[in-house]
Amino acid sequence: MSAFDPKRFGKVGVLMGGRSAERQISLISGQGVLDALRSRGVDAHAFDTGMHDLAALAAQKFDRVFIALHGRYGEDGTLQGALEHLGVPYTGSGVLASALAMDKEMTKRVWINEGLPTPRFAMLTADSDFDAVARDLGLPLIVKPSREGSTIGLTKVTEASQLKAAYEKAAALDPDVLAEEFIDGDELTVPVLGVGTKGAAAARALPVIRIVAPDANYDYQNKYFKDDTRYECPPPLSVSLQEEVQRLVLRAYLVLGCRGWARADVMLRKRDNKPFLLEINTSPGMTGHSLVPMSARAAGLSYEDLVVEILATATLDLHPNAQWKPE
Repeated sequence: MSAFDPKRFGKVGVLMGGRSAERQISLISGQGVLDALRSRGVDAHAFDTGMHDLAALAAQKFDRVFIALHGRYGEDGTLQGALEHLGVPYTGSGVLASALAMDKEMTKRVWINEGLPTPRFAMLTADSDFDAVARDLGLPLIVKPSREGSTIGLTKVTEASQLKAAYEKAAALDPDVLAEEFIDGDELTVPVLGVGTKGAAAARALPVIRIVAPDANYDYQNKYFKDDTRYECPPPLSVSLQEEVQRLVLRAYLVLGCRGWARADVMLRKRDNKPFLLEINTSPGMTGHSLVPMSARAAGLSYEDLVVEILATATLDLHPNAQWKPE
């Protein structure tokens, strides 16, 4: 970073807060990103999309923005579409990839179509035959909203009689509810950085992290606010197996059309060490407990360098020159 010129980024907005169930985490992530950019001399400014509207965003005349929002209205393609309309380059995936990745059902359908392994699933409704779902997917199984993150609304179901209540809990957050086959094994996560397969910013998988949570319960509190969870990076896995998982995650990232950065969660089945893709986050956490900075450190990349590298990939789906201009 010796030739780094912070002025080339211009005026940078760090978008944080928002209106999703992950607002508080986003505020912490955003503050971390803001501090990192300012420490490198970048003209960075906080902007809370939950407190200010798009007109206020446009009035700021940011040259580019770092999206530190999590969940709906920030990670799901809606804000990305607004930024495309405003012509403000942004970090992370574009409109389509953001929308796909936020929707666990659609993510799975793309991965299955591409031959990538992901746990079997069924979509639930209030009229579902819950006993039949339990028989088909087996027990235990996981029930979760299709478009929430941070394990919000998630239930591990061990008996068929628990399925209806688990469905209702998830449906209170999202009308689309997913029941997923439970994979018994290690929980892994792998970040990806980069915009594609070629050039200086070629997408690359960072080191694998193994997550060992208390009672195997990696919930919202254990993710962000407790210190009981153990993170192993590198994990106690063979190098060849880690590389297999990294290749799988990179493929999962590329087939969805992701760019900039993301983090994929993987279950490694105990009985045969087969990896299964769970989901991918296109605007991951950047808090003190977050996993992308942890993996980056293992790769020799500081938090500050990580943030600057992500900011450097800010772009638009549509090149400004392709937009209509009045004659």
